[in-house]
Amino acid sequence: MITYWQMIPNGLLPLNSFEKGCIVHVTDPTPSELNTLRTALKVPDDFLADIIDVDERSRMEVEDDQLLMIYRIPFQNQSNGFPFTTIPVGIVLSKEELVIVCQRNNEVLDDFFSRSGKGIVIENKIDLILHLFLRTTMFYHRYLKQINNQTGLIEQDLEKSTRNKELHRLLKMEKCLVYFTTSLRSNEMMMLKLKSSKYIRDFEFSQDLLDEAMIENKQAIDMAKIYSDIQSGMMDAFASVISNNLNIVMKQLTIITIILMIPTLIASFYGMNVPNRFEESKYAFWIILGASALAATIGSLLIRRKKWM
Repeated sequence: MITYWQMIPNGLLPLNSFEKGCIVHVTDPTPSELNTLRTALKVPDDFLADIIDVDERSRMEVEDDQLLMIYRIPFQNQSNGFPFTTIPVGIVLSKEELVIVCQRNNEVLDDFFSRSGKGIVIENKIDLILHLFLRTTMFYHRYLKQINNQTGLIEQDLEKSTRNKELHRLLKMEKCLVYFTTSLRSNEMMMLKLKSSKYIRDFEFSQDLLDEAMIENKQAIDMAKIYSDIQSGMMDAFASVISNNLNIVMKQLTIITIILMIPTLIASFYGMNVPNRFEESKYAFWIILGASALAATIGSLLIRRKKWM
């Protein structure tokens, strides 16, 4: 879907059709829309292919007087098994137009464009891009807090019952944090390169806004690292708990086997087809049963005295 927007002093104004110098927002593009980007807006084919690649890292380059950037944004999706991941957003800045392309409909861009005209001061297209970076880091912070909250719920379930289901959920949260950390670091490198780029020197943009976006991105990196370290320690702790529980169970089963072996041994002796002085006694069964129970009881008391169970 393609939408067109016009910059105004306090935000963005939606347009019904394309106008020169407007902002082009494209999400989930169809083949015909991709062809429009290639022909009408002169977006390079290889750059469009990179945007479609979900594993493409953040980067910035200048080609034919166009500033081409790929920036990774957080994406919430329950259908692929991972509640949170990241996807690339392509940004093409020329002297006339600004094109923002993403292969999936997402909450970040929807929220950014829906806030148009609500107090966002935009002086030029570079400032618009920086506002997008800043808004993206806010969503990183929001999703990181949601990951931390879900991890706390999983931890409570694990304390009640250590099951593979909860461990798998915890592992998915750990992978989400890895995706976030990797994307945030690549975004940081891209913004550093943008800050020192000769291309944007022709634009009058807010240096404070760029610095603020970099600071927020750095804070998101620190948050993701802290949560990742906590989850790694939690996984190691629960692995130790599982191993310890298994050792306790094996120890108890071994003790029970030893106790049951004592009467079994006595019964085996008197079950042999040899003289044992009890062949004619009518109390033989009860005597052997009592001796077996007494021996098992003594063995249990000795084990308890040694504090083996």
